[in-house]
Amino acid sequence: MKSSLALLVAGLAAFASAGNVVIDPNNPPAKTEDGQYGWNNCYKHGRDSKSANCQSLWIGSAEDFCIFAPHAKSTVGSAERDVVAWCTKAGHGARLIPKGTFTGVHFIRTPHYIQITAVGDFTKINVAAKDEGGELDPHGADGYGNPVGGIVIAQNGAKRVQIQEWSQFLAYNELSIRACLPGSDAARWCPHVYDVMGSEWNHPGNYKKGTFDSCTAKDVSYPPGVYKKNGKLSTWYQGVNPTPAAHAPAASSKCTSYKTIGGTAKYPV
Repeated sequence: MKSSLALLVAGLAAFASAGNVVIDPNNPPAKTEDGQYGWNNCYKHGRDSKSANCQSLWIGSAEDFCIFAPHAKSTVGSAERDVVAWCTKAGHGARLIPKGTFTGVHFIRTPHYIQITAVGDFTKINVAAKDEGGELDPHGADGYGNPVGGIVIAQNGAKRVQIQEWSQFLAYNELSIRACLPGSDAARWCPHVYDVMGSEWNHPGNYKKGTFDSCTAKDVSYPPGVYKKNGKLSTWYQGVNPTPAAHAPAASSKCTSYKTIGGTAKYPV
């Protein structure tokens, strides 16, 4: 019989090809999935606007990134199939995150992933008040992704790359997104099978209010759900009691602090 870890890896591998593939991350196609609400070639649809339905996320730096959020006031669970991109800076052909939305943002790069953890008032980007939120990822229950056709493109060194494995958790007051860098174990570091466990369990990190920074960090000790006891690795599955604690956040260094991050006063005219 396969070990629980082997079963998890095999299951994740089965989904690895389900994410949307863009041949050129600098020139995405108009759409990547049938039934898609918005579009992926956001620059060709004009400049940023309150009605932009861009479904391509850009992750460049602590001061220049996008997240998925509802296009109209809604709970995240109700809107997950057609959420759209909201960005900290203009120039991505998307909606702009209003000034004052974030009260804390922490951006890290590790050997395996880029991760953003944040707190704030996300009712400003159409999340329903008091909504505890949900998970977004490139697979969904049917392999089409939440949102359908949503893609993530990140700056990795000197070039842009498409992120095949990622997950985002969004609630009315908390946000996290982990974008796993291309590699054979990306699906292990960005699984999508712990959807009810929330931001802090899936993406351990700094969720402190009042601080804004960008750091280099180590990976957390193990991917979500993977634990080591008595020298042996094991995998916990959602719904199995008892629920294990989240991994401790990884050590970080080379941090740059900012007065604030994100928030655009107004759209270009």
